[in-house]
Amino acid sequence: MVGVPASHTGWTFITSHARVLAAIADNPNVRVRDIAARCRLTERAVARIISDLEQDGYLSHTRQGRTNTYSIDPDKVLRHPAEAGLTVASLLSLLVQDESERTGEPAAHL
Repeated sequence: MVGVPASHTGWTFITSHARVLAAIADNPNVRVRDIAARCRLTERAVARIISDLEQDGYLSHTRQGRTNTYSIDPDKVLRHPAEAGLTVASLLSLLVQDESERTGEPAAHL
């Protein structure tokens, strides 16, 4: 069982929402527990972020037995005015590629 990850102090370049979305892009069948461990968040925080992303149409899921399979809308435009016109796919192309290079595992496709 994965415990609560150690907290992080200081600021970071990437938001928790982007990290969770990248983890899902890397593995659409990933468990909340595994996302939490990868992103160094609590399971409750990950569940809240997934809810936010679903509520705004960036993410949806289907339930297959005890497993959720997530689907990302790659054409959805990012929310902040400074990123006007940039899509989720453009963001994830950077984050998922970086993760695959870091871990040596191939990145999943949207």
